[in-house]
Amino acid sequence: MRSVNIFSHLPVAATLALCVALAGCATPGGLHPTGKTLDVSRLKSDQSFANVPLSPTAWPKQDWWTSFGDPQLSALIEEALKNNPGLDEAQARARQAQAVTDEAYAARLPNADLEAGAEGTRLSLKDPVYPQYVLGHFAWGKAVTANFSWDLDLWGGKRDAWEAALGRSRAAEIETRAARIQLSVNVARAYVQLGYAFAEQDVAEGELQRSSQTLELTRRLLAGGLATTQQEAFADSQVASAEQQKAQADRAIDAARSSLSVLLGQGPDRGLSIARPHLLDPGLVALPDQLQMNLIGRRADLVAARWQVEAASQDIKAAKTEFLPNISLSAMAGFVAVGGSTNVFQLPARTYSVGPALSLPIFDGGRLRANLAGADARYDEAVAHYNSQLIGAVNEVSDLVSALASVRTQVALEQRAKQDAEKSWRDALAAYKGGVSGPLTPLTSRQQLLLTDQRLALLQSQQADLSIRLINALGGGYDAK
Repeated sequence: MRSVNIFSHLPVAATLALCVALAGCATPGGLHPTGKTLDVSRLKSDQSFANVPLSPTAWPKQDWWTSFGDPQLSALIEEALKNNPGLDEAQARARQAQAVTDEAYAARLPNADLEAGAEGTRLSLKDPVYPQYVLGHFAWGKAVTANFSWDLDLWGGKRDAWEAALGRSRAAEIETRAARIQLSVNVARAYVQLGYAFAEQDVAEGELQRSSQTLELTRRLLAGGLATTQQEAFADSQVASAEQQKAQADRAIDAARSSLSVLLGQGPDRGLSIARPHLLDPGLVALPDQLQMNLIGRRADLVAARWQVEAASQDIKAAKTEFLPNISLSAMAGFVAVGGSTNVFQLPARTYSVGPALSLPIFDGGRLRANLAGADARYDEAVAHYNSQLIGAVNEVSDLVSALASVRTQVALEQRAKQDAEKSWRDALAAYKGGVSGPLTPLTSRQQLLLTDQRLALLQSQQADLSIRLINALGGGYDAK
């Protein structure tokens, strides 16, 4: 790239013609991006969602967590949204992106500044400009000048660069909202995990009580010659297993509370004050109508990815304008004087200059083409990322809907199994009290009931967790409008 001032030698029309001719030495010919964003209608999913009810009101709300009706959960999420450092980090990145945008916009505007200064100089005795008899051995140079410059941006390259920065700023802002959604989802999932840990603790305590009673009864039978040492050892092993299960459940409660403390941006003592959660009712699964078309406007990650594609597109336009000639203007006016007693603010000290300049690419060793090729590659990368996000989003919703349907069926079956186990336990207890069976029979039936309670608690926690994940997959209450 060379900068030359030739306006004083050639007419304007000849200058522009020369610019176009010389610019042919560096051209963007043959360089272009290859990526194309996917059309969401191409992602077939009619069969996957055929049996799922659709509703225009099924989109999650901004405060989607209130639909669970748990005041403690709502309070925890609100606290996390105020105090979480990760959210502060995302907001800082958004502000940085906005600052870059403001800087790019400022580059499009004229620049003006005022300078004033004084410099003392020991003069050379051989200086023909300022001989000794005029200024002596030492002199002060004083200057007050106003400077002006403006890149005319004939082909809009700086505008394109600003629009690219603006796109990335919007993407960063949306990513901040995505971080808020993810934080609320993580709090809700940790809350569900805490509730499941308490349910596991209940089962473990019930099993410990049952196994301890069984061991005590077995030892009495052994003393009366009605049991064997093998039966005693087996009963004792069940007690040890129940104690291990309770210790594991206690640790799971501590771990869930610790996770919530981190998400809330607080110390570990904060988790200790969180009361036992109630079982969250996920309700029936319903999908929004026009799911696929609206996903690209409802999911923050997809909206941000689209803005990144748009920003990359503007980068390509900006890179192409660098192959074209450009004109910039500069001017200076002020006062310059030399001499300690000389007044700089006098008419003879005035000075000014005007400098229109032409810049055009001639031979640059391929730098401009490499820059454009890089912009094309970044665009293709942004498109591929968007397409990957879109495919993942549609398939994620489909997989979660399928998983929820399966878990809902399993919950119904396990509830039926629990009813049977409860009946078996009641019958065994009645038989024992009626003298029909021994004392171990109702304790054995009780063990089966506890196992169904354990499986049901796991399935219900999975159902709540999958419902929260589906809310997140649908955009988590985000609305781009």
